Amino acid sequence: MKDLESVKISSSDIEKINEDYIELPLLASRGVIVFPHMVIPLLVGRDKSIEALEKAMLQDKKILIAAQKDETLEEPVESDLYTIGTVTEVKQLVKLPNGMIKVIVEGIQRAKIIDFLKTDQYFKVKAELYYEEEIYNGEDYEIEALMRTVIDYFKEYVKYNRNFPAETMVSVINIEDPGRLADITASNLELKYKVEQQLLEAFSDKDRLELLIKIIKKEIEILKIENDINEKVKDQVEKTQKEYFLKEKLKVIKDELDEGDIDEIENYKKEMQNIELPEEVKEKIEKEINKLNKTPSMSPESTVIRNYLDCILELPWDREKNTEINIKEAEKILEEDHYGLEDVKERIIEYLAVRKISKKKKSPILCLVGAPGVGKTSLGRSVARALERDFVRMSLGGIRDEAEIRGHRRTYIGSRPGRIINSMRDAGSKNPIFLLDEVDKMSADFRGDPASALLEVLDPEQNNEFTDHYLEVPFDLSDVLFITTANVTTTIPAPLLDRMEVIELPGYTEDEKVKIAERHLIPRILQEHGLGEAQINISNNALYKIIRNYTREAGVRNLEREISAIVRKISKEIVEGREKKARITKRNVDKYLGVRKFKYEVAKKENRIGVATGLAYNQAGGDILDIEVAVVPGKGEVILTGSLGEVMQESAKAALSYIRSKSKKLKLKKDFHENYDIHIHVPQGAVPKDGPSAGITIALASASALTKRKVKGNYAMTGEISLRGRVLPVGGIKTKILAAKRAGINKIVLPQENKESMSEIQNYLKKDLKITYVEHMDEVIDLLLLEE
Repeated sequence: MKDLESVKISSSDIEKINEDYIELPLLASRGVIVFPHMVIPLLVGRDKSIEALEKAMLQDKKILIAAQKDETLEEPVESDLYTIGTVTEVKQLVKLPNGMIKVIVEGIQRAKIIDFLKTDQYFKVKAELYYEEEIYNGEDYEIEALMRTVIDYFKEYVKYNRNFPAETMVSVINIEDPGRLADITASNLELKYKVEQQLLEAFSDKDRLELLIKIIKKEIEILKIENDINEKVKDQVEKTQKEYFLKEKLKVIKDELDEGDIDEIENYKKEMQNIELPEEVKEKIEKEINKLNKTPSMSPESTVIRNYLDCILELPWDREKNTEINIKEAEKILEEDHYGLEDVKERIIEYLAVRKISKKKKSPILCLVGAPGVGKTSLGRSVARALERDFVRMSLGGIRDEAEIRGHRRTYIGSRPGRIINSMRDAGSKNPIFLLDEVDKMSADFRGDPASALLEVLDPEQNNEFTDHYLEVPFDLSDVLFITTANVTTTIPAPLLDRMEVIELPGYTEDEKVKIAERHLIPRILQEHGLGEAQINISNNALYKIIRNYTREAGVRNLEREISAIVRKISKEIVEGREKKARITKRNVDKYLGVRKFKYEVAKKENRIGVATGLAYNQAGGDILDIEVAVVPGKGEVILTGSLGEVMQESAKAALSYIRSKSKKLKLKKDFHENYDIHIHVPQGAVPKDGPSAGITIALASASALTKRKVKGNYAMTGEISLRGRVLPVGGIKTKILAAKRAGINKIVLPQENKESMSEIQNYLKKDLKITYVEHMDEVIDLLLLEE
């Protein structure tokens, strides 16, 4: 073991514990490794580092330098430093005006940190010295071979890296000590500091030389690749400069001839290069750009080409918004935006969950079906908000031309893309929420069928290559989340309906409407009118009265209008100084809204002849209908009044045919149908009515009128009837039950096949109801037709 003097470290500058251990200040370096025999300048600015340097200068200028493991740390602690460092001597120290210190140090020998003796103001450590091996005498052939290999590789490294001065190469070649050769060579390589730290931690000459050979070899390979790349770039630059020169000449020529603007062509090319386009689309755009380049600027054709290029380049080919679906956030937003509609919201969440799990983009298209004002469009907006995507709404009401969907071919003057492509351009992303509103209101004429054009848009198997007549290239719509809305499904073509998954929005109960008004409508209306909640108070009883006597709907659109009318009148009173704070109650609603628009239907529960109470479903929600039948002398005619639709008329005829087939059981004369006219009337004659669900009601009222037997007045019913008397299932059961409860009827007759659908209706709606399920019309007659 060598003593300290042999490595030029005196006892006056280092506290000597024994001949192997020393105590001295420590400087933490960032991204810099100091090797023995290496002279390097450092810029020091941290307080601890400056303090350590000052302590070293007060002694004999010796300081241990160890590198940080993470060079980004401003205030490293003991565990953030490598344990192997280099004892150095400060050769020069200059204090700069900004408070920093520039210092030049020379590496002396390796040392290992054993313990940290001081860490508060500066680092002071106890370190173990590592000594160089005996002076090399040239007799170890393996070491000699390693040294020659290092020198050869270093020469090749310098050949590829031309930044080295010639004297550096000479000084390395003339080094005879293997350890010194390894350290000096390593200090001249452009290596990452972690690789340099590995070399610093290699203590034996052999290990250090072998590791250095591997590193230099790798660096040479990287430099070769870099040189190849530089050569290719140089060739490309020369080619680009040549093209630029020729284009500038062409620009001058074209300016002289007034034939186009080269800058415009270049801009189109740059836009195309900045977009990730399918190969087919790229070829089409390049073809149009070349065509524009050859077309005189004053030609009408150039305007057509420019419009086309502007359109196709503005489309979101590679731009998309948030692709992640957060189910919990979606649930929260749907709950915030919509009260009730639990089944509908649950179905939307299930749909989104499938989209999140499935890696396939193909999924069914949702179709929200319900009466006006139940929240179909706002549900689409809520889904877009929940998914943090763009929202696009396209109304299909009244569209007759197929070109509205697919666009016009460019052969026509004023041609333009279809509304699908225009909406995608407006959205600005390729995965928006796309709401196709009023899909049931389309119609066809001699210009084509827009519903047929929508088949490709809404078919998951085809819409990844939707082709607009104007674009003439396919556009991928498979990332779009399509939602359609409709009031009824009967007017939607069967092939189009087959591509959609229908979700019915049944309408709101009175209680739900009151909650919606409290949570959403009233706060929004007050905000729109600049009023606060302290200025207007609307009681629940007032809301019930508005719902029952001033609106008749499944949704809340008219309810919002009536509340707005009240708020407008109160705003006028406040401005005129007649009111400061208004309270709307059940008693003063008439003051603001005037005469009641609708009578709150309450069923007449007395037993009557020829009158039966039916349950109806319409776009305004549910209602009760008193179907009246009168038998008068005549020639056997059937008279139908009350604005009855074709289906309802056929249902009445089927009911009468059933009564005729049961004439013996009902004790009717055989020729009753020849000598009497049967008049069937449904009140509210100005309101159109249709559908088969009044079949059993018409049959019962007809049987009552013919037999002169009374019908139980405390029952309401619905169901289709067949010629054989079978009672068939009908729709809108929930809405019809709501109508019965609203009219005070708690006894209902339903088809047996509708029994399963009752499980989907909330329990609070079925409370206090007595429901009788029937399979045949005979059961209805036996139950509801009283004996004489």
